[in-house]
Amino acid sequence: MKSPVTEIKQEATRLGFDVCRVASVATSPHYAEFLDWLKSGAHGEMLWLAKNPERRRDPRELMPDCRSLILTGTNYFQQDLPQRGRVATYALGRDYHDRIGSALKQLSLWIEQQYGGHQRPFVDSSAVMEKPWAMRAGLGWQGKNTMLIHRRLGNWLSLGGLLTSLDLEPDPPETDHCGSCSRCLQACPTQAITAPYQLDARRCLAYLSIEHPGPIPLEYRRPMGDRLFGCEDCLSVCPWNRWAQATRDAHFQALPRPDLREMLAWDDSQFRQHYRGTPIFRLKHSRWLRNICVVLGNVGGPDDLPALNQAGDSSDPLIREHALWAISEIRQRQM
Repeated sequence: MKSPVTEIKQEATRLGFDVCRVASVATSPHYAEFLDWLKSGAHGEMLWLAKNPERRRDPRELMPDCRSLILTGTNYFQQDLPQRGRVATYALGRDYHDRIGSALKQLSLWIEQQYGGHQRPFVDSSAVMEKPWAMRAGLGWQGKNTMLIHRRLGNWLSLGGLLTSLDLEPDPPETDHCGSCSRCLQACPTQAITAPYQLDARRCLAYLSIEHPGPIPLEYRRPMGDRLFGCEDCLSVCPWNRWAQATRDAHFQALPRPDLREMLAWDDSQFRQHYRGTPIFRLKHSRWLRNICVVLGNVGGPDDLPALNQAGDSSDPLIREHALWAISEIRQRQM
């Protein structure tokens, strides 16, 4: 007779998850380090992380009858289409929250029907510290770039899971396999990985291009290069990616993007129509155009100046400032 954990993992696979592991509830791993990170201010403008941090201390703060955590990983690795401006791999297709959230609800219902109990799904939007818990469950380990690394799938996993009142047999935790490798630290274009396992988000191009709400600091605009949404330099150089496989889920397949010049002329309704249902949508219109201006300032040419001149007349000061900066950068290259 199969154990409940075995059957849960089989059902998770049937629902499209690439990996599934179990941990027993306890105080969240790395919680003390998380508090130290907040005190240093390295979280930047991600103020929600510092709001009620005690909720991240223990899953039972969120669900008092929680006894186990079921952690899932979904492979999203794929290649982008040939188009100007680099976008983080997880954001090339549809929003992972929708796909993973729906599958977790189905898994939760199946567990309730088979074994009872009370389940609560989470996908990157709750106070569950997914990466430390995934390491505790044996799904992978947090590398020196602070990202989760899976032995077979590398860095390319979207995490989610269930808090459950069921007392399930846990999997053994994973150990660190980074060894003496420091490729991710060396690859970071802004030295945002200040030491192994230490990330200063205020220097990170992924944070600056996605989470940061205001102007991109001048010192980081040129280092952004053609990065339109996110930065994956510290992921792509990881030697554990040598076995990475393309995702089998069509939900994550790369979507075509119009050229930067065309998107720079969009109004808010055009942005919403094109990017609703994708990770890029959370950026909103103003920050998307901000990023386009920075990328054009770095890789654009004379043909992009008319679109930038139009953006330079925008009533939005965020767009206007970055458009004028981009115009100046292109003209300097022409001299």
